[in-house]
Amino acid sequence: MRSSATAVDPALSPQDEPETALESLSSICSVLAVGLFVMYFVFQNFEIPSGSMENTLLVGDHVLVDRTTLAPPTRWAPFVHYRDVQRGDVIVFFKPYPEAPDLILVKRAIAVPGDHVHLRQGIVYLNGIPQDEPYAIMPTDSNYLSYRDEFPSNLAGLRREASDDLAARGECQDEPCREQEAIDNRTMVWADMLPQFIQGDDLVVPPGYVFAMGDNRAHSLDGRFWGFVPRENIVGRPMFVYWSFKTDKDLDKTALSERLAFMGHILTHFFSETRWGRTFHIVR
Repeated sequence: MRSSATAVDPALSPQDEPETALESLSSICSVLAVGLFVMYFVFQNFEIPSGSMENTLLVGDHVLVDRTTLAPPTRWAPFVHYRDVQRGDVIVFFKPYPEAPDLILVKRAIAVPGDHVHLRQGIVYLNGIPQDEPYAIMPTDSNYLSYRDEFPSNLAGLRREASDDLAARGECQDEPCREQEAIDNRTMVWADMLPQFIQGDDLVVPPGYVFAMGDNRAHSLDGRFWGFVPRENIVGRPMFVYWSFKTDKDLDKTALSERLAFMGHILTHFFSETRWGRTFHIVR
């Protein structure tokens, strides 16, 4: 008597059955969830809106920000490398006392808690030692301002500059004017607070804060005008430029019409106005 075996069609094998719509949707959602987690908690893109960090970062640079290295250490991820902010780090942070909600800035950490810092003719003196900063664009004789370039020795000049600016502006009728008004008011408050942080000629950075300035020293609205950066405000550090698009002025496109017009400009000039040489430029 011969035994017979039933042949199995490979096409009907359970391993080769096509995914159902529900299984496909589940796979897509898993990929999206991982991607969103990485982009929100690990990395984040950021567009440079002003020239305050030239020539380290240019207006129109799009950078990838590392959100983990400078974050507070957590027990659930001991394998992640954490460290504190170091002098010279380029940092991305929420502006303290912002004139607009959730305003994010990028500057360089000049001094950390306990450091003594002052400027003489725009040169940074850190703990009594003049700093060699090849990345910084220094003020010149033509744009020298004592309250800015001899910081913090001329508090009266700092306060007077903000007060004169407020008086010259008058009553604000639009949002940009009100934002500038908030900046000037903060500068006056900061000038009044500064003496409690000054020892001799130096500004002393208190615990839990860093002092930050832009690399374009004569064109940067930084800690000299509004104060210290709280450690908890620091989002991360920019790693590299992944795309850079030329623009001749600071990016301030808040109206929908302006955004649409700029998107159209990008589409029509993508190849000619992309700074290809800055692609994957490491931020230092």
